[in-house]
Amino acid sequence: MADPIVAVVAYDGISLFHLSAPCLIFGEDQTQLGLPRFDFRVCALEDGAMRTDAGLTLTTPHRLSGLDDADIVVVPSWKELDKPPPAALVEALRLSHARGALLVGLCLGAFALAATGVLAGRRATTHWAYADKLRALYPDIAVEPEVLYIDNGDVVTSAGVAAGLDCCLHIVRARYGADAALRLARRIVLSPHRQGGQAQFIERPVAKTPKADRFARALDRVRATLDEPHSLDRVAEAAGLTRRTFTRRFQKTIGASFGEWLVDRRLEEAQRLLESTDDSIDSIAFRTGFGTAASLRRRFAERLEIAPTQYRRAFSKRAEPVRTAGTPGSRNRTSG
Repeated sequence: MADPIVAVVAYDGISLFHLSAPCLIFGEDQTQLGLPRFDFRVCALEDGAMRTDAGLTLTTPHRLSGLDDADIVVVPSWKELDKPPPAALVEALRLSHARGALLVGLCLGAFALAATGVLAGRRATTHWAYADKLRALYPDIAVEPEVLYIDNGDVVTSAGVAAGLDCCLHIVRARYGADAALRLARRIVLSPHRQGGQAQFIERPVAKTPKADRFARALDRVRATLDEPHSLDRVAEAAGLTRRTFTRRFQKTIGASFGEWLVDRRLEEAQRLLESTDDSIDSIAFRTGFGTAASLRRRFAERLEIAPTQYRRAFSKRAEPVRTAGTPGSRNRTSG
């Protein structure tokens, strides 16, 4: 199988940080982590050396023709938002999308993708400070500035700056599995799935206090004991807060309700177990706190729009599971 080709669009005046996100995730040899060896290309929009926002210059042998056979095309940011992108870039992106490449717009890169029409009638995000501009320029896009990234299957957009790393790591997870994404996240010292969204950054972050540390410890314990019941009142008590104060702080810090966060953590663990073990669906449901296979299937359908067994077939690197009955705690495998 040929190495997956990842092409990143660069241009004069590009931000080195925005460019570095896809370079870090896809441009380095990560084969020892279980990832393929990517054929990585930085493709220049203009001829000659490119200036960066840091005063350095970049050169690359690739031009827009490097997008022609790419499996993943990344626009890491964009410039001159009030002007349409060059026609050559718009056409190259449209052709890439038409032949099945995944288009990725990181931060303001969403503006370049929007100009192609591929986001019309669909959800997208960008840096929160520019969400209104994106909405004004492209009113047919459902702009959601509160989230870190949105995956439409064939087009992915991310929030501002550092969210580009979250987005690229999500792509690794979606295409190459949770274990590989987790190992990569550990290597680059990044949370494998950062919680909340841009809403938590729009206002000034809450200063750390001893109670905030206790709050974090309470959540760490929940993560470590997903098989146990975790009521809001009990976790609030462990954090040393009233239910009302805990709920308010959780929403402001995490950007979601405690119930939503807990379901997400359980689903992540279920995904990991489906990929890396032969455990039955019943056993995984028990170990992740869903209780029953029916509950696990329902959550998968709601959040991931896929059945657990379909997810296992798509992402497991193990043998096809044997469809036998199983009970919580057993090592048998069953359908989902």
